[in-house]
Amino acid sequence: MSQLSFDAAAAQALEAIYTTPDVVAQRARVIDLLSPAPGEHVIDVGVGPGLLALDLARLVGERGRLVGLDLAEAMVAVAANRLSNWPCAEVRRGDAAALDFPDASFDAAVSTQVYEYVADMPGALRELHRVLRPGGRVLILDTDWRSLVWHSSDQARMDRMLACWDAHLADPHLPARLGPLLREAGFKVRRAEIVPMFSPSWQPVSYAGGMIHTIRGFVRNHGARFGITPDEQEAWWRDQEALIAADQFFFSVNRYAFLATR
Repeated sequence: MSQLSFDAAAAQALEAIYTTPDVVAQRARVIDLLSPAPGEHVIDVGVGPGLLALDLARLVGERGRLVGLDLAEAMVAVAANRLSNWPCAEVRRGDAAALDFPDASFDAAVSTQVYEYVADMPGALRELHRVLRPGGRVLILDTDWRSLVWHSSDQARMDRMLACWDAHLADPHLPARLGPLLREAGFKVRRAEIVPMFSPSWQPVSYAGGMIHTIRGFVRNHGARFGITPDEQEAWWRDQEALIAADQFFFSVNRYAFLATR
């Protein structure tokens, strides 16, 4: 299955989701767990629109270094523009599974919602281990999509929609394997915790409010491979609209943060 196409329009849509209050709170928790210090060298693997990278650049300051890495040219462009006034920061195109940096280049690394797209996770984590200095730390956050609870009047139809969505990921259940994978790569897992995205009622300016449109668009393009007809897709959408109108919308999914040291 094709992954999401992170073109300029997708970058803009992703940035809108990343500025919602629940994702802003997630970003604050990630920073709290990573605890970047002035003067440190930090790499953000999968920099996206650069919102986390900007906060990290501010925290490491002029004596530090912040490198943002992304495979999508559109994300590199957006993040580079956001960080253009920070001499300590650079953004470049690069692959999470093949980090083009010398050994022990960084004090800390962070990656949020990226490794679930990476097929060779053992190799990617070995690369991360290599570029961190001894004692360096990494904070990884990814979603296990089995944790998703999304109210629907037709659960079987919802399950088909979400099966289509899962197929765009290399591993939609990565967090369940992440602890062992980190240990196999030579890391020591210091902390693991849940970071929920929880909408017990409809709020358009939220992670759920953004994802309902993202998933609808993805299934529109790829649903035929799963036997999801346009009429069924439209019925799913109308059902969500009706639940919203009746104040019966509910969405909850867990992200899992792992803090580890080299």
